[in-house]
Amino acid sequence: MTKIDAWVPFDEPAPAKVNLFLHVIGRRDDGYHDLESLVVFTVFGDVIRARPAAELSLDRTGPFAAQLPENPSDDLCLRAARDLAAALGRDAGVALTLEKNIPVAAGVGGGSSDAAAVLRALCHIWQVDVDDRQVMQVATQLGADVPVCLAATTAEMRGIGDIIVPRLGGPELDLLLVNPNRPLSTASVFGALDAPKIASRPSVIPENGNGSDGYLAALSDKRNDLTGPACDLCPDIGDVLEMLSGLTDCTLARMSGSGPTCFGVFEDQKSCARAARMVSDAQPGWWVCPTRTHTAL
Repeated sequence: MTKIDAWVPFDEPAPAKVNLFLHVIGRRDDGYHDLESLVVFTVFGDVIRARPAAELSLDRTGPFAAQLPENPSDDLCLRAARDLAAALGRDAGVALTLEKNIPVAAGVGGGSSDAAAVLRALCHIWQVDVDDRQVMQVATQLGADVPVCLAATTAEMRGIGDIIVPRLGGPELDLLLVNPNRPLSTASVFGALDAPKIASRPSVIPENGNGSDGYLAALSDKRNDLTGPACDLCPDIGDVLEMLSGLTDCTLARMSGSGPTCFGVFEDQKSCARAARMVSDAQPGWWVCPTRTHTAL
């Protein structure tokens, strides 16, 4: 059993996840969809704060805490802590605080990244390897995006998200995240997708060794197959993409995940910050966040 005074409080980042592209290869016989995607993580995100306590608890703070389920017991963070403690036979004596900076239901993996951060925090406290088989099993059971968020490094995803290949060495990208402040259910977007049975072959993932220009050129040939159904459900996404595409120095504009958050890739931090000011001035009701990718925590 972990003593409540055996470790000092610490923060664990829960970075936003961005799908640089997302291809739906087709629908499987079990109703799930086979995907291929390249995901990156940003320096911006939520934060999990952990401190010793006699029992497990969760507080929520931050600009988007009010969007979370009213009952904290329904939070995926608590489920992650309980499930990992049960799997490892540990006492989950920890007080957690979730600083919610990522909009809810935004398509950038906020909830999954939060749960993954809790798993990493508990692994640190209990001195358990995050690659431990039991930890990975818990992550998989929590949600399709939790395993990739557990590593929080640039990765190729295939299958239903269960095939993950780290892709180290890619260029860091200056991204402008824009959300029209319209939450969008992932299940609703996939439900509106008219995907064929598995038929096509996966396409080639961009290589990291071609430099930033070559990397972006390879990405420009990709797409997000969920954009159409997401725009049908939330037409504001089209307005966001149109604005991003029209900005000077924006080299790529695309929706992330199942939306509604979209991103623009910019030449450098200065042009990204300038674009953020322009979007905020034009659409004060939108959520706008200039950030940068990182290759690993």
